Amino acid sequence: MDEKLAIVTGADGGMGQVITKAVASAGFTVIMACLNTAKAQPACERIRKESGNERIEVRGVNLASMASVKAFADRLLDEKRPVGLLMNNAGILTTPVRRTEDGAETIVSVNYLAPFLLTRSLLPLMTAGSRIVNTVSCTYAIGKIDEAFFEKGRKGRFMRIPVYSNTKLALLLFTRELAERLKGSGITVNASDPGIVSTNMIRMDMWFDRLTDIFYRPLIETPEEGAATAVFLALSEEVAQKSGCCFAKSREKKITARVVNEASQSKLWKDTEAWFAAKNINFGQS
Repeated sequence: MDEKLAIVTGADGGMGQVITKAVASAGFTVIMACLNTAKAQPACERIRKESGNERIEVRGVNLASMASVKAFADRLLDEKRPVGLLMNNAGILTTPVRRTEDGAETIVSVNYLAPFLLTRSLLPLMTAGSRIVNTVSCTYAIGKIDEAFFEKGRKGRFMRIPVYSNTKLALLLFTRELAERLKGSGITVNASDPGIVSTNMIRMDMWFDRLTDIFYRPLIETPEEGAATAVFLALSEEVAQKSGCCFAKSREKKITARVVNEASQSKLWKDTEAWFAAKNINFGQS
């Protein structure tokens, strides 16, 4: 592969900046895929200086819009640039329930549907040795995917933590199913569990946030600690042949029997494809 191109979503966030700097320092050309390009540009300039790598650029993408995700992917497909690393790092934890222009719940769109679409669309640019890393969460263990997943995140009353957990379970199941479908291609796909990371995303916008910051935030992972596993999966030769696995603290994590359910991951794959088909969204170039 002549050009080592890495794409990092949510690259302007705490972990995203750490990941971007690490892969840039390793010699990758990096595209920082961000919602707010103006916010991301100063981080891009800083990382260029600190990594000694000028081949870093910011591109806008709104992961709550499948049209935006398609446009982002189509531009890369037009450029025919081989992708050595796709880091699906972006994630949100918002409240209350909001619907996107595509009719999906916003957390579901950003955390699951967008990575699904982006990854599937960019597979033609990947070859043996390319790596896909999906950022999940330890909360996937309490996730449950039901018939209301795409539109509401869950059946019943909207609660952001359960919905977030459901999206991270969905992303883990996607990781495992995609790994099965990519067997023999030399393309690997793994999940990174960063733990609970000290970012603004964990704030509840409630009166007790200040007390939480005082008592608990010092015990939570820093962005550098949280990003370490993703960087390990992106760069380490130790995992060059690993695929379909979940890692935490740079070690493979045993997944419970409830999660390791091939019927569930196969059904979710089919249901997701059906959701995209109903929206007339394909995974090829527009």
